[in-house]
Amino acid sequence: QVQLVESGGGLVQAGGSLRLSCAASGSIFSRMNIGWYRQGPGKQRELVAAITSFGSTNYADSVKGRFTISRDNAKNTVYLQMNSLKPEDTAVYYCNTNKGGLLYWGQGTQVTVSS
Repeated sequence: QVQLVESGGGLVQAGGSLRLSCAASGSIFSRMNIGWYRQGPGKQRELVAAITSFGSTNYADSVKGRFTISRDNAKNTVYLQMNSLKPEDTAVYYCNTNKGGLLYWGQGTQVTVSS
């Protein structure tokens, strides 16, 4: 059983920064591919950024150049550094992984960007 716990959300003004954390347990973290997703009000959940077990990353076009995903295998944690935040980044942010064909999600952390 994999458990994911997000933290670091909050209220920030446009142009500000936040760093989200996703702490994982229940499996060999270094082998996990982890994704950060978000779901804004009235919107579908979308992939924001992902990092593989090898450290390869990919980003949604809307966040490229502003967000950075990274991992610390010693701490079993994946981070999402979010800079130059915009009101349209307002959403609940979730981390996700796939193990044995099953998807695991955290409870989410709210990010609100005021204009």
